[in-house]
Amino acid sequence: MKATDVVRNAFAMPLTSPSYPKGPYRFVNREFFIVTYRTDIDALRAVVPEPLQVIEPVVKYEFIRMPDSTGFGDYTETGQAVPVEFDGRKGGYVHAMFLNDDSPISGGREIWGFPKKLGEPRMRVEKDTLVGTLDVGSVQVASATMGYKHRALDHVKVARTLAAPSWLLKIIPDVDCARPRICELVEYCLEDVTVKGAWEGPAGWNCILMLSRR
Repeated sequence: MKATDVVRNAFAMPLTSPSYPKGPYRFVNREFFIVTYRTDIDALRAVVPEPLQVIEPVVKYEFIRMPDSTGFGDYTETGQAVPVEFDGRKGGYVHAMFLNDDSPISGGREIWGFPKKLGEPRMRVEKDTLVGTLDVGSVQVASATMGYKHRALDHVKVARTLAAPSWLLKIIPDVDCARPRICELVEYCLEDVTVKGAWEGPAGWNCILMLSRR
């Protein structure tokens, strides 16, 4: 294969059998389950990169069902997002993610820099309770519950929240791992969002997955 052929055809790994197709990508019938909890603001500042600024000691832990995703299929993901501010705009910094499907792990990391790792998140309704769990191997590291559809939320306000910017730290190491070949702050926004329903309710939370710095 000539170099010109490589450049023309290369958009993902592996070169001759990419893990996912080219975009654009559309995600249909997403379901979000978000638990907001308070934490140590110094712990947040230790893991959120500049120039993003932590604005309050709060973390949003999210479970997301993705039943119909272009090229990526049907999967569930979960992780932590930290409310931040950048250039006077408020949004979220994506700190950690776990999901159960290879192609969105590969695509999320390679294209945008999502901090995705393999896990087994689940999101389901058990009678009158919305339940989310995350297992890594044989260990359950997170679980959350919320009363099912207790109070309706304003769709306009929810859509405005979903349209807020989010930031990622995309890292591609050099071949000797001595330094990053790419280390950039990536901004993304959700577009063409239709809110089909939104509710809040009393929630419970248990987690051994901690914000950490190595």
